[in-house]
Amino acid sequence: MIPFNRAPYTGDEDQFIHQALASRKLSGNGYFSEKCEHWFEQQLGCQAALVTPSCTQALEMAAILIDIQPGDEVIMPSFTFVSTANAFVLRGARIRFVDIRPDTMNIDEDLIELAINDKTKAIVVVHYAGRACNMDKVMDVATRNDLYVIEDAAQAICSFYKGRPLGTIGHIGAFSFHETKNITSAGEGGLLIINRSEFCERAEIIREKGTNRKLFIDGLVDKYSWVDVGSSFLTSELQSAYLWGQLPHAEKICKTRLIRWQQYYDAFSNLPDSVERPLPLASSPHNGHIFYLKAVDEQQRQELIQFLGKKKIKATFHYVPLHSSEAGRRFGTFNAEDIYTTSHSKKLIRLPLWYGMEETHLERVVDAVKEFYAV
Repeated sequence: MIPFNRAPYTGDEDQFIHQALASRKLSGNGYFSEKCEHWFEQQLGCQAALVTPSCTQALEMAAILIDIQPGDEVIMPSFTFVSTANAFVLRGARIRFVDIRPDTMNIDEDLIELAINDKTKAIVVVHYAGRACNMDKVMDVATRNDLYVIEDAAQAICSFYKGRPLGTIGHIGAFSFHETKNITSAGEGGLLIINRSEFCERAEIIREKGTNRKLFIDGLVDKYSWVDVGSSFLTSELQSAYLWGQLPHAEKICKTRLIRWQQYYDAFSNLPDSVERPLPLASSPHNGHIFYLKAVDEQQRQELIQFLGKKKIKATFHYVPLHSSEAGRRFGTFNAEDIYTTSHSKKLIRLPLWYGMEETHLERVVDAVKEFYAV
């Protein structure tokens, strides 16, 4: 069976995990956590980078940092993972979903302003498959309307928009290190990216359960106490040690995935015109996180998934739009028309892609897809 995904592994993770175990310091704010955070701060050029147990928790911290209150509204695409919405719903916000662009599967930046009202607090963009949203337009709309911008860059490590790393353009960003992502920290993990200095000190407090414990650790106060809201958003040293085993290889990992992505793209050039490939974005290099095709309709997609399964190839679809779910209807509203979100989500199929994928695996997938379409 060719799996859909295999967690990345470089071989360096073992030594750092053993080093963390030997240190007997396994809670957060340790040696490896700090090394990872410094690496990201240097690579991204952000104000601060804080490792978290998951991207979900990084987004939850973002919602607290921008002071989401009951009754606030947050604009985002419906074609995303549930964590994107949950982080803000947990603080009492109502979600206003906006349609996507079919060429990128990202939020349609031209529709954002139409969803803004006097309750709107923030815009959350999702860089699907590590491919950038139009951040110039998003930031312009946000600036003119005095709104925060949160980048859900869960899939976008090592991706750029006009030379700037994704996650560093809005006020706050978030990465995921889940095992399905290009980089992982022992199966789970995330990163909060802070791009405005006014958030830095409070972010440390929120991550430490609402206490000023970091100031105590740094010797700036003689005891720590409860000073704000917060939760347990610290990642363990084992997660950070595993992550540190991958970060020096991040560029290589993403370049290797991009090679396979391009091979898929080139190999499917002769598929029927009705089957869509993702379009390359010359001005905004991506990281080869996802290669997808869009079948003619949902029925054909399901038939293709079943056909590949019989060939011992695991492929899958992606998000069921949030606005169509029970919770999505309860906590959100779709603004204007759903022209592309539902119809294109029903057609999309994700093909196997991982770091270390052998060319023979890719050839088997390509041959099977071509056999299905008789080309």
